[in-house]
Amino acid sequence: MKPTILAVVIGMTVSTNVLANEEFRSHEAHVHGKVEVNIAQDGQELLVEVTAPGADVVGFEHAPETAEQKKVFEQAIAQLNKPDELFGFKNASCTLKFKSVTNTLEDDHDDHKGHDHAEHDHDDHEGHDHSEGGHGEFTVEYHYQCSDIEKLDTVNTQWFSKFSNTKSMTVNLLTDSAQIQEVLNADRISFRF
Repeated sequence: MKPTILAVVIGMTVSTNVLANEEFRSHEAHVHGKVEVNIAQDGQELLVEVTAPGADVVGFEHAPETAEQKKVFEQAIAQLNKPDELFGFKNASCTLKFKSVTNTLEDDHDDHKGHDHAEHDHDDHEGHDHSEGGHGEFTVEYHYQCSDIEKLDTVNTQWFSKFSNTKSMTVNLLTDSAQIQEVLNADRISFRF
């Protein structure tokens, strides 16, 4: 899929913010309990990108192993595929045009291709993350077309009620006229656009 101008603008803005703000969490700094959301507005389009640790979404950061973990994983994927239950854009009349839910938890570690078995003990898997980098996470993209973007005054989220392991959410907002960073939590689930 060819990147859109909006996606390129988000990438450039986020990378600029990372360099400019020491407290800004980069994708390399994986912190449990903290979700990062980037929202970009370009004309009547809204792009929402969410990066969340697997521990926040499903309670673990490896491929689901037990029947219970598989059930939790499937429920989380189903929930992430319902963005209208996670985010609201008051008064903007937004219609979802595209969504993508990906994760790094499903990598199949058991095939061991290109893997040196002598490097570590395979009998001790407890506490051993098999996802790339040892920190499985979810990445979600929602693209909206809004007919009344100029009327958008509040963005709210129900993320905390759906994924209770999340303690805070850093929202980086880039609009046609502003660049804002907000921190949300279970007690503060909305902000002015």
